[in-house]
Amino acid sequence: MAETHHTDMLIVGAGPAGYTAAIYAARAGMQPLLVTGMQPGGQLTITDEIENFPGFAQPVQGPWLMEQMREQAEHVGTKLLYDLITEASLKQGPDAEGYFHLKGDSGDLFLARTVVIATGAQAKWLGLDSEKKYQGAGVSACATCDGFFYRGKDVAVIGGGNTAVEEALYLTHHASTVHLIHRRDSLKAERILQKRLHDNPKIKIHWNRAVREIIGEGSPAVVTALELTDTQDNTKTERLAVDGVFVAIGHSPSTGPFRHEVLCDEEGYITTQPGTASTSIPGIFAAGDIQDKTYRQAVTAAGTGCMAALEAERYLAEKKYGA
Repeated sequence: MAETHHTDMLIVGAGPAGYTAAIYAARAGMQPLLVTGMQPGGQLTITDEIENFPGFAQPVQGPWLMEQMREQAEHVGTKLLYDLITEASLKQGPDAEGYFHLKGDSGDLFLARTVVIATGAQAKWLGLDSEKKYQGAGVSACATCDGFFYRGKDVAVIGGGNTAVEEALYLTHHASTVHLIHRRDSLKAERILQKRLHDNPKIKIHWNRAVREIIGEGSPAVVTALELTDTQDNTKTERLAVDGVFVAIGHSPSTGPFRHEVLCDEEGYITTQPGTASTSIPGIFAAGDIQDKTYRQAVTAAGTGCMAALEAERYLAEKKYGA
């Protein structure tokens, strides 16, 4: 049976931003309610080693770090619900009692006096029919999830940014050869990552190449090769034998039901006021990758989650809600 939940703060999303907002809000006595969404833990659940999150002298595993954040949020008083927000009524403002109305996939109704949107971003795909055909049969967007299945095999990573280079480096722990396919003649990844890439003998870079088709064989059919196009001469193609393909070309914001409720940019990222987590609607805040297409780091996501909670606390105090 559907339930109605009342809260001073509803946090939508369970990544570093959402958990940090929850920790700060709970410690302030706001009794936050966090709705996890489809992927509790966010992108860090598919990140192998994290070396740049402050406080750890040695690399830590992404899933472990997110589990620690979840336990901390619950320990200080956050209530977690495993649901997905599918409807939101925000742009008309709160009702007469100060509540915004949202609805979950479960049918539950959420009445919240403040909302922190921390739904993150999801991996982009190439858009090829063959890519869809072979998802789960050799095509993946998660090296940490699927790299184990390619021990001693040849794989390809598509992309040229931090995500692609990190995926390629991780896959060298499993695959015999990792082919990095990039449509340009230089990478966008951080220099330290580029150095690690160039220093790794298992990685072969294919410059100025784009994937034209993903080829499979067998019954059931699985990936066996890529058809590559020279981006400087679109008439020239070549075939590269691989057993797996990992797409790492960026992310799209998971704006979902909030896309037309708060101001967003042309790509769908939520716009926040400079130096704040405040959106175009008073009482509605955004934190993490849903509003950050520049840095996309766990530490910056956590920082904006902190900002969102502190701003929400201030909003409630001004409205004389809560304590």
